Amino acid sequence: MDPHPEFARNTGRFIAFRVLFSARFYYPVFAILFLDYGLSLEQFALLNALWAAAIVLLEVPSGALADRWGRKRMVQLAGLLMVAEMAVLLVVPLGNAWIVFAAFAVNRVLSGAAEACASGADEALAYDSLKAAGREAEWPAVLRRLMRWQSAAFTLAMLAGAAVYDPGLWNRLWEWAGWEGGWTKAQTLRLPVWMTLGTALAACAVAARMAEPPGAAASTAPVREVWGQILEAGRWILGQPLVLAVLAVALLHDSFIRLILTLQSEYLRAIGYPEASLGLISAGLAGLGLVVAPLAAVMDRRPGLAWKLGLAAVAATAGLAGMALSGSLAGLAWVPVLHLVFGLVAYILSQTLNARVDSAHRATVLSFKGLAFNIAYGVLGLAYGAGARLLPEDAPFTASLHWLPWAFAALMAATALWAGLRSRGRFS
Repeated sequence: MDPHPEFARNTGRFIAFRVLFSARFYYPVFAILFLDYGLSLEQFALLNALWAAAIVLLEVPSGALADRWGRKRMVQLAGLLMVAEMAVLLVVPLGNAWIVFAAFAVNRVLSGAAEACASGADEALAYDSLKAAGREAEWPAVLRRLMRWQSAAFTLAMLAGAAVYDPGLWNRLWEWAGWEGGWTKAQTLRLPVWMTLGTALAACAVAARMAEPPGAAASTAPVREVWGQILEAGRWILGQPLVLAVLAVALLHDSFIRLILTLQSEYLRAIGYPEASLGLISAGLAGLGLVVAPLAAVMDRRPGLAWKLGLAAVAATAGLAGMALSGSLAGLAWVPVLHLVFGLVAYILSQTLNARVDSAHRATVLSFKGLAFNIAYGVLGLAYGAGARLLPEDAPFTASLHWLPWAFAALMAATALWAGLRSRGRFS
């Protein structure tokens, strides 16, 4: 019988919280939602920059606070911030562009703060709960379960969110039932937000049932000690060659693949897929987590990191090149490759970090990872934007992607060379 039944249940609660927190019903209509509220494309871009800035500024401090003052508290705070960010969008009146923009600015800051609070804290709480029970070897299985549940949840969110946002669908359903239609965009505008508010409240309920494992009790240390913890965790990362190398490789995968997947809908439209098909394609791609989990289990049967990361790099290069060079419908075949690599690299990184970092710094180190990934993604996004502006106005969209596989391959080769030399002691 498990001697610590309460905190041992944290792994299931971690999966439930992560699924409820991340699978949001407005994702399939994310950009459209902003514009339908009355915002411009320029305001949309500015708000996303504000969101990223909030995450970057709060990512590592929130991880250190989780290690110092309690992971459960930070997870609970993340849930409450998610409720607040949804509430802002539900109460803001339409019609005044500046009021709407101000409300969305508050929403983006709250969203970034929620992401920062959850990042690292929930994972650290779950892993240390297993470790306290002597079951840390089960962590890969927990990650695979998370992949399956997240995949199913994202598929549901993509389909349901897009469906409830469409007034035409509501009118057809009403007419089929023999009722008078008359649904308008004004009536369906906030439905995905209402549904996400429901999952936010459920996430809060799950967070409230989490329990701090032994040795992770909250501290009343002053703020200056929190900053000392941040510096200590940073020094630890720099002093771990293997961790630093895996972080660098994973960072390259994350930034390049995340950039091109962010452009996924525009890419599919550019190579000839009708807009009506994009929701179904996105839902199908969201379901790939059901494939990643068993694939990760197969890869775990053979030990070693180098071959796994090398295989991921080759597949990512092929996927990036396939998408960049294809101007036909066949380009879709490369998109699932990048989705699979994205999930596998995240799985490998979580295993590597959690197995090597000590419990006292776990959330801080995981937050460092999130900070580095977001900065790299932002820098790559700026480089992509600068490159796109140099193209002729009549250039096809795929032309803006041509340099990505070459840049990825070159940076990955340089990282592999650096890691190899350092492992032989040629770098301190």
